[in-house]
Amino acid sequence: MTKSPPDRTNSGLFSERVTGFAAHLDDGRGQSLSEHLLSVSELTRIRADKIGIGAAGALVGLLHDLGKYSGDFQRYIRQSGSSADTEPPEFRRGSLDHSTAGAQKLWHTLKPQGVHARIVGEILAICIASHHSGLIDCIAPDGSDIFSRRLGKEDAKTHLDEAWSNAEPSVIHAFDRHLRSSDVVSCLCEVINRIYLMDSTESLRRFNVGLLVRYLFSCLIDSDRTDTADFSKPHAASFRRHPEPVKWDVLVDRLERQLKEFSGDSPVTGLRHQISGDCLHASARPKGILTLTVPTGGGKTLASLRFGLNHAAKWNMDRIIYVSPYTSIIDQNAAVVRSILEPPGIEFSTVLLEHHSNLTPSRETPRSKILSENWDAPVVFTTAVQVLEALFGSGTRAARRLHQMANAVLIFDEIQTLPIRCVHLFNNAINFLVEQCGSSAVLCTATQPSLHLVDKEKGAIHLTPGAEIVPDVMALFENLRRCETRDRRKPGAWAHSDVARLAVEETHFTGSCLVVVNTKREALSIFRECGRIDHGLNVFHLSTSMCPAHRTKILAEVKSHIASGKPVICVSTQLIEAGADISFGSAIRALAGLDSIAQTAGRCNRHGEFAVGRVHVVNLVGDLPKALVDIRMAQQAAQRVLDENRGPGSDPVIDLWNPSLTSQYFRYYFFDRRNEMDYPVGPEKAGRDDTLLRMLAENQLAVGLTPPPPPGYLRQAFMTASNAFEAIDSLTQGVIVPYGNEGKAVIGDLCRAFEVEKRFGLLRRAQRFAVNVFPRVMRELQKDQAVHEAQPGTGILYLDQKYYSDQFGLNVEGTEEMEFQGA
Repeated sequence: MTKSPPDRTNSGLFSERVTGFAAHLDDGRGQSLSEHLLSVSELTRIRADKIGIGAAGALVGLLHDLGKYSGDFQRYIRQSGSSADTEPPEFRRGSLDHSTAGAQKLWHTLKPQGVHARIVGEILAICIASHHSGLIDCIAPDGSDIFSRRLGKEDAKTHLDEAWSNAEPSVIHAFDRHLRSSDVVSCLCEVINRIYLMDSTESLRRFNVGLLVRYLFSCLIDSDRTDTADFSKPHAASFRRHPEPVKWDVLVDRLERQLKEFSGDSPVTGLRHQISGDCLHASARPKGILTLTVPTGGGKTLASLRFGLNHAAKWNMDRIIYVSPYTSIIDQNAAVVRSILEPPGIEFSTVLLEHHSNLTPSRETPRSKILSENWDAPVVFTTAVQVLEALFGSGTRAARRLHQMANAVLIFDEIQTLPIRCVHLFNNAINFLVEQCGSSAVLCTATQPSLHLVDKEKGAIHLTPGAEIVPDVMALFENLRRCETRDRRKPGAWAHSDVARLAVEETHFTGSCLVVVNTKREALSIFRECGRIDHGLNVFHLSTSMCPAHRTKILAEVKSHIASGKPVICVSTQLIEAGADISFGSAIRALAGLDSIAQTAGRCNRHGEFAVGRVHVVNLVGDLPKALVDIRMAQQAAQRVLDENRGPGSDPVIDLWNPSLTSQYFRYYFFDRRNEMDYPVGPEKAGRDDTLLRMLAENQLAVGLTPPPPPGYLRQAFMTASNAFEAIDSLTQGVIVPYGNEGKAVIGDLCRAFEVEKRFGLLRRAQRFAVNVFPRVMRELQKDQAVHEAQPGTGILYLDQKYYSDQFGLNVEGTEEMEFQGA
């Protein structure tokens, strides 16, 4: 297990004045440069040692800020009185470069020692040279050898000779000690050798070596940011959960005690117990990549958690990371798991961390760096977007989290929602994390997309033999069949008012009806139509325009109405399809992919309250927005399958769990889009038509522009690829909204919280009151001055109260009916 770094809060390591060389200055206090280098060296060693490359981590941590020993940098830091955590303006113009000296020192030292040492030297050097910018290109899209150019910078610009001559004996002695150890070269070469044994093509080998580079880079970034933050605000260090052995047996006991309290003798309850038992049995298996194929309503959240806790205990793992496609799934699942693992008396977020709202800006400021979460809790609930950004995103903020996915149990919920263009990137990354970093992965869904069957030369998931956790999936699906799904599509399509009438009729017949549509516009329109048709019905609306706390409250009210027998309609976007433990008497689903239709069916008669539930699939009038490419293509594939397998009658039954239909659907939607799976990019992002998979591997198109080939081993266009990468088409930013008294209080507290340590807890609270906003909507809000910065320089935004409705959530047009109150 990892060791804890020293507690600095009262250690006296920082003097009021640094008379020698300073790494940082803050409010008259100084941190010596040698102290910073030695501390970051040890922190990076600890993080990197999880995959056996601790010696390499120690060296990059030791030399990352070597250039700060130059006289120019020391004069700058003292004249400005700044912490200099980011480069001064002069550096951005290229005259004060403190990142290259350490890279050059390692490169010049290792380069003459043979081919293996040379490759290791490249890996260490690029991590150091990139530690403020994000990983740089080795070979740029135009064929330029950026790595050689950067490492060949003249001494007048990098100050290497001056910096090394000024380095203190403690730093020099540590450097010599690490170099004398044969582990520096051998530890990285051992991982590279394993990669070459595991992967059959040179392209995949190079891609995975690139992931190894990013892993080491992640260790350095997190260590550097952590040490800097703990110096800048010593008391904030107490809010940081330093790596300590997790008492998995305690958490296992809490879950087992809760599972024993679940009662009921219904067939559904019995099958959920069976699935949970299958997960417990599978947890003793060796590390690997498994699948958990369970119908919606099969209780896979707690079942997969049971696997995770027991598997982590069995193999002494560091954490469990539960990954969901939508924040709405996290809202409910995290609340359920928190109530079990953090019972009364346990401090909030000491066991479970939710990280899904992007409350700090995509471009870092000195303040936002220390507010970035680094997934340091035993159990982390996050989104697929956050995981993909950690693996492939630009800059340093997300990359610092990557090392936390080593020696971890990775549970991917609703894996079928993985973006098509990310398939090969994702597959290769998960293979790397499992095979090289000691992790395990579980792919959970009711409709497995068969990631192991895609093009193996580009990267297919390496499933463990006998990967499925449930012994008899077909029997399970048959036994959990609780509703009848009918194809109600008609020529000319359904008007919103017609869907509303059907919902009202179903509610009068079954007591409750769920309507799921593809856009917020459709949801809002049908919600209003339901209210017009029957004023006596309780009609609720759900969308991602609402913050998690708001959605949680609405779902609780809907559940309460259902439990008390009050007729209720809930109109929602697809956010309710996964993770919401709620059961309606009937459901209506606007045409979508078969997997989405199956998810809606999972909210109908979920607990077997009726003999059979009723689900209606309808085609709505109007076209989907152009931006919703995946939903539109899923619609087309589903329509093709339904047309080719249409039964007799005007509204034939759809056998959602028929494996031939599921396979046919994924063939049309998924495998027929195989050319999109390696993340194609165009000239505007790559200078030509290329793919991120290729750019992050051999980068052949760039390398071939300027023969002969470059002398170095690393050829990846890391920075160009990461700048082009977006997990979704348009990244969002979180905005804190004034929902309820607590939401308003959080905003007020953030506006008054000048001390960083206070913001740690506030930001965790604020995630429940955040709405993720797309750039177009953000521009509208900014134009109307509807968003404000909580503190100058933090990039943490909150919404003006008149733009948030208790009925619809965030409204860019404003909600004049709301009473305005100051923050």
